[in-house]
Amino acid sequence: MRNRPIRLAALAAAVSLTLAACGGDDGEGATTATTATESYRIGITQIVAHPSLDDLAQGFQDALTDAGIDATFDLQNAQGDVQTAASIAGNFAEGDYDMIAAVATPTAQAVAQVVEDIPVFFLAVTDPVAAGLVDSMERPGGNVTGTSDKSPVREQLELILEFVPDAETVGIVYASAEENSLVQLAWAEEEAAELGLTLEVATIANSSDLRQAAESLDVDAYYVFTDNTVVSAIETLLGVAENRGVPVVTSDADSVDRGAVATYAFDYYDMGYQTGEMALRHIQSGDDVSAIATMPVETSQNLILRLNPAAAERMGVEIPQALLDEAGAEGIVE
Repeated sequence: MRNRPIRLAALAAAVSLTLAACGGDDGEGATTATTATESYRIGITQIVAHPSLDDLAQGFQDALTDAGIDATFDLQNAQGDVQTAASIAGNFAEGDYDMIAAVATPTAQAVAQVVEDIPVFFLAVTDPVAAGLVDSMERPGGNVTGTSDKSPVREQLELILEFVPDAETVGIVYASAEENSLVQLAWAEEEAAELGLTLEVATIANSSDLRQAAESLDVDAYYVFTDNTVVSAIETLLGVAENRGVPVVTSDADSVDRGAVATYAFDYYDMGYQTGEMALRHIQSGDDVSAIATMPVETSQNLILRLNPAAAERMGVEIPQALLDEAGAEGIVE
């Protein structure tokens, strides 16, 4: 079980005091502000089921329930289909919700297009500005804010060189419909050029295309973005890599648990919890949706190194002792 951030205790206490203070009577027996008994209906839309996104959604919910917020969560999953994500967003827009949480870029974009009058918190959007969700990271400018999981692309590509020092080509498979992957590809192209690596790229429309796309690339290693379509079926790509004896470096820790060799990544549960704390502060402030416009997008500064020695053996590479020492026992998959 994960340790939940202890900083929430202070926030929860502050919320309790604020709610108590705001529960004054207007002289006619009605309260004039949020009271301790108010309940919230919160819609959560998720683009696809996989461990990292599941952790985000769970962390968000836990942050609010741990603080004693009376909330009912309506969790909807688009199963990787952008049309379904748009349908879910439309249903949320027409429903009676106090807040919406959107897990990953495609669902956040779908919600932002149709929801304007209640707060929307996105979780782990790679580049919120490029995705059209906010005006800037510092001042979102509308009713949408949240957390960004901009990947440490250079550090992740450098891991490939730790395993294959003479690597020349790196294979990338991504879903062409995912805006976040297009952004990450641009970053990877820039960093790879500086590291002397050539990227070989294949695109897919859905996860059923993944095997053929991976097999079409003759490369020294594979690099996997936080691409929801690819990560949801990463075992397919891992099988191709194992057959060829080349390593897979990813952008999320859960994919290493599932069989990739390594990553520098964020803890997605903690990022979900962090986003939930943002929602909590909004509730504490009095629920005025206009306040979202000046609530900065947040990022996590805590990177974790995750290594999978068994996967390294299956893929024919060795993990340098320096990396094992850096990861420590907690960062090594048993």
